[in-house]
Amino acid sequence: MSSNTVDTFNSSLLYQMEDKPSLGVSILLAFQNIVTALGGIIAVPLIIGGVAGVGVEDTAFLVSATLLASGITTWIQAVGIGPKKFRIGARIPMIMGTDFTFVSPGIAVIAQMGGGLPAYFGATIMGSFIEMILSRFLKVIMRFFPPVVTGTVVTLIGTTLIPVAIDWAAGGFGSEDYGSLRNVGISMSVLLIIVLLNRYAKGIAGSASILIGIAIGYIVCIPLGMVEFSKVGEAAWFELPNIFKYGVDFNPKYVVPFIAAYLVTTIETVGVIKAVGEASERELSNDRVADGILCDGVGSFISGFLGGGPNTSFSQNVGLIPLTRVASSYVAAVAGVLLFVIGLLPKFSTLISIMPNPVLGGAGILMFGVVGASGIQTLGKIHMNNRNLIIIAASLGIGLGVAFRPDFVANLPSALGSVFSSGISAGTIVALVLNIILKEETPEEEKKEIKLEMN
Repeated sequence: MSSNTVDTFNSSLLYQMEDKPSLGVSILLAFQNIVTALGGIIAVPLIIGGVAGVGVEDTAFLVSATLLASGITTWIQAVGIGPKKFRIGARIPMIMGTDFTFVSPGIAVIAQMGGGLPAYFGATIMGSFIEMILSRFLKVIMRFFPPVVTGTVVTLIGTTLIPVAIDWAAGGFGSEDYGSLRNVGISMSVLLIIVLLNRYAKGIAGSASILIGIAIGYIVCIPLGMVEFSKVGEAAWFELPNIFKYGVDFNPKYVVPFIAAYLVTTIETVGVIKAVGEASERELSNDRVADGILCDGVGSFISGFLGGGPNTSFSQNVGLIPLTRVASSYVAAVAGVLLFVIGLLPKFSTLISIMPNPVLGGAGILMFGVVGASGIQTLGKIHMNNRNLIIIAASLGIGLGVAFRPDFVANLPSALGSVFSSGISAGTIVALVLNIILKEETPEEEKKEIKLEMN
């Protein structure tokens, strides 16, 4: 089967990649994709707003900006723009949005390095060029990121975020009712609802388990007096994008914590694009994969200007293709347009932004845990010889150490301090360096080493 043809008679799909369902059907199917991804898309700006210490109105702006950028990037990924040799977008049914991979670097830049939101947007824009460049050298770059490196980095990303989710679940760091029975009860209830729906619910209820769990927790908080709706009434019905509303800081030191995240998402996007191709019964060429990664970079570039974070592929929507038997890129393009329109409605964004911390915390514990578990799953597939064990142990040790005890690198020279200020970047650097300098052992060498150890 080529990358451009498919056996329609043997296909299990209702709508194939080039099919265009009627507009009404496409809108319905597009909303299904949006519902599946919305929980992940809106969670990141809520996190960033909390870290930056901004109010409801500004958090609502971050949510709107993220939805706008997600809509634009999703549409580009689905339709593809530009000439063949420089095409942006893989022309596949894939939802794009701001990923949790960038939360930890965002925290490092905004809070630990003191750059605030301007530095976050600057790092998003500057870092986007990393992915644009990597898209042109995909085969070369992949050699430096074997599973032992990518699995370690993804594990670090998830584990370093767990304390953030726990703080939300307790009511928010520094809050008067931190760790109260009410806050813990709500967060654990949301977590349990999401787990049960994800494990046992069928169809869209299972796919949208995070969104449903958050919605139920949100509703429960209303009669408890934990939701203040006055800000929703004050918000406008419609508002155009506002470029650099909070300013931007292009200081190169702020992009350092983002480097590892951009490298990781590049590898992840390769996997997601390949998975979309398999689910859509297509063998996608390397050129289309590279075009999809380029869309990641361009989307992040656009998002930084609008007031959002880096954009990347959302893997959860891949599961919808075999579930719904819909692989139409046109449906994904419609979803992109709808996301953009929703981003122009401040009342909707404000309604999301007033979500109580325990609700977000309950979902965050599971979402961040899943990221870490994904890394562990990758590591579980590699041969755990002495070399790989050393790489994993040293990388996790340094990465988690810096994440939980940042004062460890406080007295380093400014250049090194910037590089190792984030646990993710520190752990990634250690993994990359050790992967290069530690010689890969052949099976014969491993046997000899084992025999020497036994003697």
